[in-house]
Amino acid sequence: MEIQTRFAVAMTALLGLGSITSEAAAQTTSPQWSFNAAATSDYVFRGVSQTEEDVALSAGADVTVGQFYAGGWASNVSFPGDDDTDAEIDLYGGVRPEVAGWNLDIGVVGYFYTGQPDAADYDYVELKAAASRAVGPATVGAAVYWSPDFFGAAEDEATYVEANAAFSPADKWTVSGALGRQFVSSDFDYTTWNVGAAYQLTSNLAADVRYHDTDEHDFGDIYGERAVVSLKAVF
Repeated sequence: MEIQTRFAVAMTALLGLGSITSEAAAQTTSPQWSFNAAATSDYVFRGVSQTEEDVALSAGADVTVGQFYAGGWASNVSFPGDDDTDAEIDLYGGVRPEVAGWNLDIGVVGYFYTGQPDAADYDYVELKAAASRAVGPATVGAAVYWSPDFFGAAEDEATYVEANAAFSPADKWTVSGALGRQFVSSDFDYTTWNVGAAYQLTSNLAADVRYHDTDEHDFGDIYGERAVVSLKAVF
């Protein structure tokens, strides 16, 4: 899911939301559509494999009207000890204004899982606030996500915070990385990080090689270090 990492950013963004949304409403234009598809050697979300270290195929669509956006995305998934859940479907929307040189992203994301066992309760919703800006040749950013009822049956409150950066050392190349912390009220907290490079093969197609890891390998193999190769097309 494109990512994709918070409380200080969220508060700053939300304080200005009233005036921002009224401006955005006045600047709406005709809808702009985009579509994406990807193949990856392992679907990793916040440092954790969502396919038990197996290949994933995904696709999505987005529509933008002025500063407002909405979209959907889907991928195959596989969880340890669960032979039933087979796909994740994400639905999201929000507003992306620019304030004082910062590009903000304030929205909501719903995660839904097909075929999940009756008692699993995997589905959940997160509120999102993110900000990024150019600093010389680089782009730096931060994000915060919060859910009152996180993934699983325990009804945990959860917060994810992330700092990220990217820069282009040469034509068609982008090097990027992120450092995040997942907080869960049932004490399944962990830190995750990733670093990698992407190469623009064509105007629509890019390849990405990325290293992921967490500080909690004791949680299971899906929390371990891994290198992931992805190919993504955007139209």
